[in-house]
Amino acid sequence: MSDADHTNDHDSPHEGPIKTPKQLVVAVFFAFVVPIIGIILLASYVSTDKKPAAGSDGLQAKAVADRIRPVAGPANVKDMADISTLRSGEQVYQQQCASCHGGGQLGSPKFQDASAWAPRIAQGFATLEKSAIQGKGSMAAQGAQGDDVLNFEVARAVVYMANQAGAKFADPKPPAMGASASQ
Repeated sequence: MSDADHTNDHDSPHEGPIKTPKQLVVAVFFAFVVPIIGIILLASYVSTDKKPAAGSDGLQAKAVADRIRPVAGPANVKDMADISTLRSGEQVYQQQCASCHGGGQLGSPKFQDASAWAPRIAQGFATLEKSAIQGKGSMAAQGAQGDDVLNFEVARAVVYMANQAGAKFADPKPPAMGASASQ
């Protein structure tokens, strides 16, 4: 037999581009690593944008700032010598309470919802007033601790809200003349 009868093993049409075990290891490595790196980069690109919660604006910066405003605002001291400058219960409700009680946010009893207010009304005015002034659950302290609302004005708002839900509380009496905001 001559050399012309033998074909070169490397020139066979049935042979692939991988000739050595080292080339096979490199090809397998890149066949797995490159797609994984691509997936990781794609996932990090997609997840970089901030996405709001579906159907909820309650955690946006403005909504949170509005809810904590009565607590975070400066405490102003008013002299109660002029009772005519004091706000009514309805005015205080509109300015300070309606943001949560208007829609029943954070578990608060919804305005004019007699069934939600009934167990609270049964505890009496003093308990409701104390909860409003000192805070309870998700509700921050109101009155002298927040905004520029006097405890007396908070008491008026409590009477207004409770009476709208079926209570028969009498308006609180104004404190003695010359009393400060913390009374």
